[in-house]
Amino acid sequence: MTKLTDPVPARTLAALAETPQRAAIMKKIRARPTAKGSALVLLALIVLILVAPYFAPQNPYDLANLNLLDGRLPPWSPRMDGGFYWLGTDDQGRDMLSAILYGLRISLIVGLSAVALATLIGSLVGLLAAYAGGFVDAMLMRVVDFILGFPTILVALVLLAMMGRGVDKVVLALVIVQWAHYARIMRSRALQERRKEYVEAAANLGYPAWRIMLVHLLPNCLGPVMVVATIQIAGAIVLEATLSFLGVGVPVTEPSLGLLIANGFQYLLSGDYWISMFPGIALLLLILTINIVGDRLRVSLDPQQA
Repeated sequence: MTKLTDPVPARTLAALAETPQRAAIMKKIRARPTAKGSALVLLALIVLILVAPYFAPQNPYDLANLNLLDGRLPPWSPRMDGGFYWLGTDDQGRDMLSAILYGLRISLIVGLSAVALATLIGSLVGLLAAYAGGFVDAMLMRVVDFILGFPTILVALVLLAMMGRGVDKVVLALVIVQWAHYARIMRSRALQERRKEYVEAAANLGYPAWRIMLVHLLPNCLGPVMVVATIQIAGAIVLEATLSFLGVGVPVTEPSLGLLIANGFQYLLSGDYWISMFPGIALLLLILTINIVGDRLRVSLDPQQA
């Protein structure tokens, strides 16, 4: 039998509040046309990314399918098989529509993977620092301050220069430069929750520290972290595109949006605008929709804002 002095498990509280909170969030998103439209556009982009192998007219990663004679063709140019290059081709004869769909997939995979891992590592570090306190807190926060003291793009460039190019290496570099942000946010939130009665009650009942941190503290501290993580997905995508544009991100055989923009940059003044413009529009659309949805999610979870 549960005693009156026992703390209510955080998972139970979360389960009780999950449905009303989710309904309130969806109601606020639907109340804003821009947020609703951005969510629909983002959902459409995700669907296109998922069905890219079946929808794209060409596999841009298969070098055997590329024809240099079809290089730099303008939009609506006819194909040899009777179709059309709807968005034209790049200098390698790569269909731009197919390249953009596959590039969106890489950008989104890199952004989601990097943010997920950085959120996990940063949340655990911040939670441990807040609960342990003392020397552990001071040591971990000095490491966080050290990492945050360097420019993000500079650290990522140095890491990729040492590790080489590749999607996995880009994700690792982004995790290294981003986890400290989540550690600081989680520590700030956990310090507030640490002083509440349910944590003290759980400690008095003899629960181990790991259970108090993971079962009671963590669920009540995830709100601000998840909102920041949603917005940081766009930041991770921008950083990956910047690194690829500079030539240190994904390999040439697996072009992301940043690399596609870089490939057409030299042709902008020669009239072949589509090589850079269409990937740039796709990148802008992806980042803009994620930022609008993330910002609306932040407002929805903050009772002081409407």
